[in-house]
Parts: sequence; C-alpha cells; structure tokens
Amino acid sequence: MKTKEFSFDLPEQLIAQFPADKRGESRLLVLDKRTGTFDDSHISHIADYLEPGSVMVVNNSKVRKARVYAESETGGKVEFLFLHELPDHTWTAMVTKSKKQRIGKQYRFSNAEGELWTAQIIAENEDGKIIRFSQPINEHFFSTCGHVPLPPYIKRDDTFSDESRYQTVYAKDSGSVAAPTAGLHFTQELLDRIKERGIFICPVTLHVGPGTFLPVRTEELEDHPMHLEHYEIPNESASLINKAKQEGRKIIAVGTTSVRTLESAFNSTTNTLPSGEGSTRLFILPPYEFKIVDQLLTNFHTPESTLLVLVSAFAGKQHIMNAYGHAVDQGYRFFSYGDAMLIR
Repeated sequence: MKTKEFSFDLPEQLIAQFPADKRGESRLLVLDKRTGTFDDSHISHIADYLEPGSVMVVNNSKVRKARVYAESETGGKVEFLFLHELPDHTWTAMVTKSKKQRIGKQYRFSNAEGELWTAQIIAENEDGKIIRFSQPINEHFFSTCGHVPLPPYIKRDDTFSDESRYQTVYAKDSGSVAAPTAGLHFTQELLDRIKERGIFICPVTLHVGPGTFLPVRTEELEDHPMHLEHYEIPNESASLINKAKQEGRKIIAVGTTSVRTLESAFNSTTNTLPSGEGSTRLFILPPYEFKIVDQLLTNFHTPESTLLVLVSAFAGKQHIMNAYGHAVDQGYRFFSYGDAMLIR
C-alpha cells in the first residue's frame, strides 16, 4: 500500500498551536464507520453517543518533561529527548545535530537551583544515543531541568500552562514523550457524566515514544519501521474488558495508544485480553481485523502518518478522507491540541 494514498491538503492555520481556552471546550466530529455519515457536535455531548454498559479504555501514561538542554564539553548547547531508562544509570535519548554527538562526548546538565549532573555518550542504537550519567537521575531531574516535549508541528516554546494542558487529568505513570492526546479533552466533570450514563472507565498504560511524530518516509507503508513502546494492563482492567466482550458490550478506546495496547496484548488462542506488561511495535494498517476495540475517540492526525493509517483501517479509508475533508471545510482544529473525532 502506497504511503501517498494517505495524503490530504491541510491549511497551516488549522494546526492548533494552543489548546482550547478551557479543557473540555473542543468540537467533536462523530463518524458512523458503517455508513460513512458524520455529525458535527461538541466534546461535552460525547456521553450522548455512547451506549450504557460500554467500557471506555484510557491511557493513563504521564508525559515526562523529557526535553532537556545540556552544555557540551566545547560549550555548545545540545538538546536531548530522553526516551527510556536502561541499567547502570543509562538512558536512550534522541539528540540534536546527532552526527556531531559522538561516543565519548561529555555533557553538563543544570537547573535553576544550581544542581549539576554530568553524562557521557557511551553507545548508540536504532533509537538514538545511549547516555550514561555519573549518578542516577529521577523525576526531580526532569521536573527541574526539563521542558514539556511539545510536538514539532507546534511552532513555539513550551509555557507554564503546557505543564497541565499537555497532560490528561487522569495521568498517573510517568514515561511518555508525547501526550495520548485524545484524552486531553476530558475534564473530571465530563468523566463523571460519562460514568453516570452507565459507562465504565478503566486505565491501561502505554508510554508514548517519538515514533508517534515520525513521518512515514518509505514509499510502501509496509516498509515503515515502528518504534518499540512499553505497555501495562492492570488485572482489573483486563477483567472488566473481557467480561464486557463476553457479554457483547462495546469497548471504546480513547486514543490510538489505547487501541495499540489492546490489540497488541490480545491473545487469539484464548480469545481474551491478558493483564500484565509487554512491548509493541504493532503497525495497524488496512486490512486489519480489530479483535477488541469497537469504537474510538481520537484527534485529527497528520497526513501520511501511522496514526492516520490506523484510523483508516478502523473506519475505512474513504470514510476517513471524507470526514477529514469536511473537518477542513468546517475549520476544525487539527493535531495534538486540536478537536476530536468519535468513530462509532
């Protein structure tokens, strides 16, 4: 399947640079994946479109302030995006001007309080550089040295408000370098309204990696390499989802990360969703038979991206392209801080 088949024209002014003035004020495009028809609505009305007894699955991964600036041994400013922690005080990181950041180079990281950390590049792999610190680092390092890792299509520096707005209200486990953005629309009040309608809400965790932003650079979609991402499914969530599937009730995934977690973990031998931890490089593209997810709340995605391909596999490519054309015509806001789409 050709990557260019998933291209569309998007006016630059529709790429949201800031969130809505208040959380929960975004527009909602509701798409019927069977007929291809769609309705213009508002995220505050989402409960009206969900069936009582359904289970809504949210990704509770918390965005880490993983973009950190350092001073190199030659005095230059270098930007690191920290991805995964490894043994022996080491981390995998993406680094600016990567070819110049060679094995053996050392760096100094500091915060406003004058604390200092030193690190060295000791190796590299397909995900980036391997950085070893002289001492262990923890969330204090990121919270005092780091910046919110806004995606590259947001053309501004992060601000104080991004620390809360680029984070879901139910974020719990730190580890993502990008927000599971479909969840950014929810306020606690809206979640309570959904529960009052008789819909169960349960968490999974998938720590979002940088691959969510990487464009597909291969001519053929099947040749695109997916980054590895770690997930965890609690016992209670697996039990709730399995019971709902057995009883024919709907499973609603909030975001493509929830979709990939559920579909990656599904055991086709037992026809159940197991609890526990795992890792995935799953690339969902047409044709794909979804095993668990029945409905999907998601944002509007970038052209020729793995996320656009996923939603096209879920709803049908032509239905998605028609809905996206309507969204452009109606001035919907796109990408991480943009409006939402419910596919049902």
